[in-house]
Amino acid sequence: MSVVRRIARPLLASMFVVGGVDQLKHPSAKSDTARPVVEKVAPLLGLPDDTEMLVRANGVAMVAAGGLLALGRFPRLSAVVLAGTLVPTTVAAHRYWREEDADVRAQQRVHFLKNLGLLGGLLLAAVDTEGKPGLAYRAHLAGESVQRAARTTRREARHVVHEATTEAKLKAAQAQHAFS
Repeated sequence: MSVVRRIARPLLASMFVVGGVDQLKHPSAKSDTARPVVEKVAPLLGLPDDTEMLVRANGVAMVAAGGLLALGRFPRLSAVVLAGTLVPTTVAAHRYWREEDADVRAQQRVHFLKNLGLLGGLLLAAVDTEGKPGLAYRAHLAGESVQRAARTTRREARHVVHEATTEAKLKAAQAQHAFS
């Protein structure tokens, strides 16, 4: 792992670990803010309507995925999970467009944009293959390898058929010559 990754991953994860611990310790403080989003999304996803439990679950996901990302374990999966926790958190907690007070609106806009920046970092972390080929590239190479093997097999099969035909004609000619 490069030095940049060793530094960047824990830095990116720190916000989620701290935020997740706070959600676990004080779910009721976050549940009022989350309730409007939970009421709309929970029935669509088949989730329970218990806002406090969903806030805790989000906190658990943030702490677990944040810890894994910070340690460099399953970083791509961890980044995807964190991105999944960040979207509903941002929509629920930083709806600056609904604020009437200009100062509160400006503060919420800053938090909203900060979260968008974090989401961008998570998306980059989710696609970071650390210089190793990604799955799509490896699948493409495997497909090319299969096609190459199929072409070689067809060519070898045609060669074997050609040799067998030539050998059969030679044996037939020898047999006919032997009887004449």
